[in-house]
Amino acid sequence: MKIIPAIDIIEGKCVRLSKGDYDTKKIYHENPLDIAKEYEAHGIQYLHLVDLDGAKAKTIKNLKTLEMLASQTTLIIDFGGGIKTRESLERAFNAGANQITIGSVAVENPEMCEEWINEFGAEKLILGADCLDRKIKTSGWLTDSDLDVLDFIKSYQLKGIREVICTDISKDGMLAGPSFELYQEILKQSEIALIASGGISSMQDLEDLKEIGCSGAIIGKAIYEGKISLKELQKFNQC
Repeated sequence: MKIIPAIDIIEGKCVRLSKGDYDTKKIYHENPLDIAKEYEAHGIQYLHLVDLDGAKAKTIKNLKTLEMLASQTTLIIDFGGGIKTRESLERAFNAGANQITIGSVAVENPEMCEEWINEFGAEKLILGADCLDRKIKTSGWLTDSDLDVLDFIKSYQLKGIREVICTDISKDGMLAGPSFELYQEILKQSEIALIASGGISSMQDLEDLKEIGCSGAIIGKAIYEGKISLKELQKFNQC
């Protein structure tokens, strides 16, 4: 199972929110590169980079941060936030993103996203399925939809998507454990590689996610708050 630390960016700084609420913003580090290099030094290979300004504004806002992390580390970066057009997709790839997470645009313009999957390849795109009470939310979790998360994932599996990041917003930033039941349902009823996101607070959570079949786990606040150490993650990766 891939261990994927998250760096969420507002105004170029590392922050975390609780349940996606921008008013709960807490700045953890001024310089994302320092954090990324620390991850790299502990054997971490992957990074989930989210432009929260971009998600809210519906256009990329922190491209320079992506360029900096991509050019000055060897981390495999998946980038999301503000990807609404082909131009923005290409800008992110050109800035060094290895993969792009498509979330809001996958809800708003599925036909265009299917074109991207066919053109760029399914391995370059990750579906972002962020939900609250099973309903998909978009635009930095500020906009509701009527889409059921499992139906949404299945529809994109038919379009060729192979990898999904699923965040239960009610769990995000709360350090109270991930949404195991939801993930088990998704894994049972689909054939995608599922990356769990939201609520991970202990190494036991990671062991349990691995046990149920998740292909990856995104960890954010638990690292910043010292609930999970980088040494523990390094050891987990070596198993």
